[in-house]
Amino acid sequence: MVPTVLTYLAAAFAEIAGCFAVWAWLRKGASVWWLIPGALALAAFAYLLTRIDSAAAGRAFAAYGSVYIAASLAWLWAVEGSRPDRWDVVGGIVCLAGAAVIIFGPRGA
Repeated sequence: MVPTVLTYLAAAFAEIAGCFAVWAWLRKGASVWWLIPGALALAAFAYLLTRIDSAAAGRAFAAYGSVYIAASLAWLWAVEGSRPDRWDVVGGIVCLAGAAVIIFGPRGA
C-alpha cells in the first residue's frame, strides 16, 4: 500500500511541476528554458504511472486522477500561496475516497 501511495504522490508532483513549467512560460512570461525541466518532469510522471501495480492501465490512471486533484490543491497552497477553501478540501477528500475504492476494492477472479 505505501509504495503505491508514494508512487502516486511522486507522479502527481512530477505532472503538476511539468504542467506548471509550461503555465509559467505561457502565462507568466517565464523563460523558454522552463520547458526543459517541465518536459523532464512530464516524462518522469509518465514513467511513474507505469510503476503502479495494476493489471489494467485504465484502473491505475483512474485512481491517479483523484490523487492528482488532491495534490493540485496542495500545490495551490504551497506553491501559489492560495489556501484551498472548505469546498476544495471536501472535494479532495471525496476524490481520495474514490481512489481508495478503485485501488483497494476487492477484485473477483
